[in-house]
Amino acid sequence: MAAESDDSEEIDLLALENQVCFALVVASRSVLSLYRPVLEPLGLTHPQYLVMLALWSEDGRSVGTLATTLALEPATLSPLLKRLESAGLVARRRSASDERVLVIELTEEGRALRTQAELIPQKIAASLGMDTAQLTALRSTLHTLTDAANLPS
Repeated sequence: MAAESDDSEEIDLLALENQVCFALVVASRSVLSLYRPVLEPLGLTHPQYLVMLALWSEDGRSVGTLATTLALEPATLSPLLKRLESAGLVARRRSASDERVLVIELTEEGRALRTQAELIPQKIAASLGMDTAQLTALRSTLHTLTDAANLPS
């Protein structure tokens, strides 16, 4: 069913170019492709970079806490953590207070990588040709969209 806009032009609500989901997928792929060459010298994939960002902000998190922070299932996170451990960036250990809990900690090498990573946001912003205010507004809109999508129906 077509809806009418203020200027009486009909809009095809089922047209691909009018779909929020399509715009988000294309934008996501496009932005993530900018990260690949920037992260490659650090030896990180984008999902691994997100894990490292979470640990740089708060080291010594449990797998469950990391999964919640990153909006991932623990089963999805586990292979990422194993690869980061193999790369020498993190160490996994059992919690002293509860052996069922696996805690992820940065190694010295993982902490040192932060210095190189500090240049990434500026490189991405420059690649996008967007200033901090534009990116902040976009991020805020995306958070609002995510929160709305996660509301119970």
